Amino acid sequence: MQGPAIFLAQFMADSAPFDSWANVCRWAGELGYAGLQVPSWDARCINLELAATSDAYCDELRGVAAEHGLTITELSTHLQGQLVAVHPAYDELFDAFAPEAVRGKPAARSAWAAEQVKLCLQASQRLGCAAMPSFTGALLWHTMYPWPQRPAGLVETGFAELAKRWKPLLDTAEECGVDIAWEVHPGEDVHDGATWERFLDALDGHPRANLLYDPSHLVLQAMDYVDFLTRYIDRVKCFHVKDAEFRPNGRVGAYGGYLPWADRAGRFRSLGDGEIDFGAIFSVFSQHRWQGWAVLEWECCFKDPGQGAREGVDFINAHMITPAAKSFDDFAGAAADEGRNRRILGI
Repeated sequence: MQGPAIFLAQFMADSAPFDSWANVCRWAGELGYAGLQVPSWDARCINLELAATSDAYCDELRGVAAEHGLTITELSTHLQGQLVAVHPAYDELFDAFAPEAVRGKPAARSAWAAEQVKLCLQASQRLGCAAMPSFTGALLWHTMYPWPQRPAGLVETGFAELAKRWKPLLDTAEECGVDIAWEVHPGEDVHDGATWERFLDALDGHPRANLLYDPSHLVLQAMDYVDFLTRYIDRVKCFHVKDAEFRPNGRVGAYGGYLPWADRAGRFRSLGDGEIDFGAIFSVFSQHRWQGWAVLEWECCFKDPGQGAREGVDFINAHMITPAAKSFDDFAGAAADEGRNRRILGI
């Protein structure tokens, strides 16, 4: 595993040091980060169209990062991926993610989003990134809790349509040699293991269809986040290191009661302030010799983001595991001897 890295989406702003690529690289490097996950929609970080077509521009981006000891780990399309599939009930809310020219035009907005994903895959290839984090979007989320009862075939039709929209993008991913890694996330049609399996089946097991693992979203659903990682580790290509806590009571539970984040039972927290067992998570990654990046995603309703970013470096470094080069009981071993082995077995 490589790291620590940091996802810049929650940090970019119109004031220094978050107002430009050069400034944010200097900030992250001084904190001790080794990698940056880049929000591809944020022009303060990247010109996505130019990165998709220009090796010289990509070399420039990499060079600025390298000056501060940083690697570009991935380019994210969370916002654009969300717009690949939007139920009409959410049109007005999600229009804010799209440029003015396609707002109020669902078909045009979806086409724009798909083109953005393609551009990001091409830019990822030029930058040498192995995976592209994203969201699946959602056509079925409004039916997640089955009341009124879902009509027969509704779920199958929804996932078939979602797969239809993503299959051409997965083919582009194959051409670029870049995995698409969807974040399992409430609000998306792929929000747990069962929905992931259904989507993967609808995609005919496409080899470029993969996952971003973020345990915080599983905690808020009262899921076993370590078992999830163990089950799907072969498809996990990205990792958000994000903490959370889930403390339901007689007043509020997983659905949140329309309360602000600070008053919900399920809350995202800065690293070390929640309940997630990152020792167990990093152990699973180490057991499987996972080769991706450990990327801090800061989301907390209490702590200042600057403090969260500073503390995140040491937290991730403390959990990184160097795989053992030998077994702990090697000192008590003996050389291979087939005759001896047969005598021990009584044969």
